[in-house]
Amino acid sequence: MPSAESRVRVKRIDNVSQVEFVDRNILDEGNIQMIGEEISRLIDAEQSPRLLISFANVEHLSSAALGTLITINNRIRARSGQLRLANIDPQIYEVFVITRLNKLFQIHESTEEAMKSFT
Repeated sequence: MPSAESRVRVKRIDNVSQVEFVDRNILDEGNIQMIGEEISRLIDAEQSPRLLISFANVEHLSSAALGTLITINNRIRARSGQLRLANIDPQIYEVFVITRLNKLFQIHESTEEAMKSFT
């Protein structure tokens, strides 16, 4: 089987790994697993990871993707790191509110706002 293409784009700015999704719809179980593994490698590479995940291009998110986000958050916290989410579509944000995940995650309107929130 050929090696799979990355499902995320990552750039480093001021000790923060900014992650952006390649896909507009994060629904496929295999892709979600790949995203989780890619982000886990970023987390494991840092002593105290600082991660900003941008949902700028995302239109749909499955419950499995939300589960992966919770796992990512737990891994970052275990390493005394910080996680920020940004640019979430209002319809997707509604799911965060219904599931109360808006209380678990630090969610910002924009990438710039999220970058300023890191301590």
